[in-house]
Amino acid sequence: MNYTFLLIAFFILLTRPVFSQEGRLKDNNSLGWYVYEGDHQVSKRWELHTEYQWRRVKFIKNWQQSLARIGAAYQVLPEIKVGGGYTSFITFPYGDFPTADTGEPYPERRLHEDLQIKDTIRNIFLQHRFRLEQRWIGQLQENTGKTVTRWEYQNRIRYQVAAIIPLKGTTLENQEWYLNFFDELFIGFGKNVGQNIFNQNRISGGTGYQFTDNFQLELNYLYQITQHAAPDPNSGKPVFEYNQGFRLGIAYNLDFVK
Repeated sequence: MNYTFLLIAFFILLTRPVFSQEGRLKDNNSLGWYVYEGDHQVSKRWELHTEYQWRRVKFIKNWQQSLARIGAAYQVLPEIKVGGGYTSFITFPYGDFPTADTGEPYPERRLHEDLQIKDTIRNIFLQHRFRLEQRWIGQLQENTGKTVTRWEYQNRIRYQVAAIIPLKGTTLENQEWYLNFFDELFIGFGKNVGQNIFNQNRISGGTGYQFTDNFQLELNYLYQITQHAAPDPNSGKPVFEYNQGFRLGIAYNLDFVK
């Protein structure tokens, strides 16, 4: 499809100004993300999605975030899926400018809607994912522990382009290695977003091994840039995280149709 290159070019142009901004506070963290994902076939067109991400800083030493997600998707066409789901998310205090500024982890609840489009260019298998999120972010106060005093609502839209490149031939078979890559942009919009219109960008690439059609293991380099929703209270400057590390992912799917 010709629109693939247009989407990627637009994505690069959109993220480019983010990296040229000045007058910010920088926070660098070493990440270790340990990820499980599963897409389980429950009928010819329907599948159930399960996911857990154990996100650590200093590679594995301390908590960064915890993410648990469940969802469903419907195969509209061989190249198109639509779906949605629910996410339970917890952010822990980490870094020089923690967003969990009361010293306690804070929760977030999300709903999301997805559109996924697959494409192929020679031996490159592409997937475009457009995700709309409704976020309820728990607000804590000092000296109240983990008690949520109110929930702040925000909207966010995400676009991810991902690629898989087989290392043997033009198709990916069992017991074969492959290269993989993804880039995802997060944009906040609507009430309560403030200066956090650009929320974050993630770039990841590495290698994977397909044991079977339903079982893959991947090890990737991960780079994440994140803008905090609120400026630093002492200097008034925006805070950006520049985090890098690795992402270890396991995909294990079940087929309840066979």
